[in-house]
Amino acid sequence: MLIHCASSGGGDAADYRAVYRDGLANLIAAFAPKRVIFTGSTSVYDQQNGEVVDENSPTEPLRETAQVLLEAESIALQSGGIVTRLGGIYGPGRSMFLRKFMDGSAVLESGGERFINLIHRDDGARALLHLASPSITSGIYNVCDNHPPTQRELYGWVSEFFQKPMPPVGPIDPHRKRGLNNKRVSNKKLRTTGWGLIFPTFRDALPSLAREGF
Repeated sequence: MLIHCASSGGGDAADYRAVYRDGLANLIAAFAPKRVIFTGSTSVYDQQNGEVVDENSPTEPLRETAQVLLEAESIALQSGGIVTRLGGIYGPGRSMFLRKFMDGSAVLESGGERFINLIHRDDGARALLHLASPSITSGIYNVCDNHPPTQRELYGWVSEFFQKPMPPVGPIDPHRKRGLNNKRVSNKKLRTTGWGLIFPTFRDALPSLAREGF
């Protein structure tokens, strides 16, 4: 079993090719694993109108980095492996939304109506372990929580929990790492295999994030 779980460190398309596409190909060639699990991203879905997407939805990303992820996915699938498309990972030490809220830099981008697809670090790790079971069919699986909130809804949860005012309305950040798409990613396929969540929504994770740090 080979689980390819790497990070480009926020690099460009060349870094993505080296880490994801070529890195995965090299590992498969070197170790010839019986099964591969590749950890990719829901950024390969570039839908713009808030629609629900699943593993059969079109993947036609404009960003070159997301196109490279699709190339890496093909390598994993051709080997008979599993592709996981993870939402934005958050958890202790990496909760961007909470940090921005608390330091006053958060804004509701264009009113905050864009949907956000998330997965807690622990639930993402548990998904990879779950998919390592030989009983799981090879293919693509979305790994995200049960309810993708709008940005306004998410900050509403945070505002209510910490009893602080909502962020102001502001412009969209054009340098967003995961792009400017707007969709709701379904995790139904993964849940039908018996996987469950510790934190079904970002709201459910707020008490533990407040305790453990963000």
